[in-house]
Amino acid sequence: MEKQEQLNSLESNFAINREDSKLLIVGLGATGLSVANFLTSMEIKFAVVDSREKPPLVQEFSEQFPYIGVFTGGFDRAAFEVATHLVVSPGVDIKEPSIQVALKQGKALVSDIDLFAAVNDKPIVGITGSNGKSTVTTLLGRMAEAAGINVAVGGNLGMPALDLLDQQADLYVLELSSFQLERTHLLQATAATVLNVTEDHLDRHQNMDVYAHEKQRVFRGQGVMVLNADDAIVMDMRESGRNMISFSVTDNQADYWLDQQAGKLMHRNEEIISSDIVPLEGVHNLSNVLATMALGEAIGIEKQAMIDALESFKGLDHRMQKVAEKNGVIWINDSKSTNAGACIAALKGYFHNVILIAGGDAKGADLSELRPAIQQACKQVITMGKDAGEVAAAVSETVPLEHAENIQQAVRLAASCAKEGDIVLLSPACASLDQFKNYVERGNRFTEAVMGVVT
Repeated sequence: MEKQEQLNSLESNFAINREDSKLLIVGLGATGLSVANFLTSMEIKFAVVDSREKPPLVQEFSEQFPYIGVFTGGFDRAAFEVATHLVVSPGVDIKEPSIQVALKQGKALVSDIDLFAAVNDKPIVGITGSNGKSTVTTLLGRMAEAAGINVAVGGNLGMPALDLLDQQADLYVLELSSFQLERTHLLQATAATVLNVTEDHLDRHQNMDVYAHEKQRVFRGQGVMVLNADDAIVMDMRESGRNMISFSVTDNQADYWLDQQAGKLMHRNEEIISSDIVPLEGVHNLSNVLATMALGEAIGIEKQAMIDALESFKGLDHRMQKVAEKNGVIWINDSKSTNAGACIAALKGYFHNVILIAGGDAKGADLSELRPAIQQACKQVITMGKDAGEVAAAVSETVPLEHAENIQQAVRLAASCAKEGDIVLLSPACASLDQFKNYVERGNRFTEAVMGVVT
């Protein structure tokens, strides 16, 4: 799309133009900086506000945009009053009083994803879900590359969507969070999926119904719906008259399914690949692979290209990542497990041989749903972090329980009781911010501690 066409689209969709519009970027993180770059390229006036005294990218922003107003240390009322449009970053809750007042005054709310959708005329794949979306997004990108497609991958993962426009790709694969989707109205993906819906982010969303509704926004339009037949909430999102492809690890009536007895991934009645060849840990990752292949079919990727990409795909760091094996004990880093659903998925397929390290900030979620999975898979649970007691309450009385003050102690406790054939699994079911900067630091600390006991 040429620049004038892009400007025309911004005008027609959002009444954004160079002459009259003054956009206020709320939140100076990676998304906020990408919006600033985009608006600069469009020659549209903007300013930035952030409630933090020193946002992480404020220095970089000031160097790139020395003449643009930046208001930090609170939500400056004057900045909101002058603005015609608000571009609120995903990390900022739109229920913030300053934002709500501005919206009641008639300011328009626009998301970075809406801006992207307005100026892009190439196919988009939208991927969301409580768990697995980064794996599916990355793997689908690799499959597209293997098929010779000029693809750009990002969104909630890696590069923000607006920055991807510089790549002038023929296909965009976007991971989308519920925070991005709740303020997105224009996106119409060629193919989209909600991988699963489990309790998460209820500190921002009112309840599960609201959370699921925000996820469902990814299906706006008439693109192909890729649905998880194992998730009743996802299947309730079906829309009559739409092209749908299903995937499942339990239902052989799905379009893409797992033949557990034969150990094969299937496309209807045709074998795709042996599950033993899939280089990813856990049954939930087989579900992710099936979802990715369904998306690949929806956008026309050849089967062999999908298989080639899959066979060389080693997964993502901190997502069921095997970090060590010694004396018959396997150590797995699943630090990205920040909710109960992710932990339950990680425990699937194991039977009484897992030493689970869990705990952190539960974000107000009820962790009692962990109980059946722990009872089936675990021989020992080690808790840590702010909401260790929530994890402990979910542990069956038949599973031994210990508490660690930090991740290093948790690893030492696991090493003291692990025997040949055991899996030591860091899958916290909680956010990391009570003890770490993020899940990456938590996973790295776990890996360092593991190396200290196995070498």
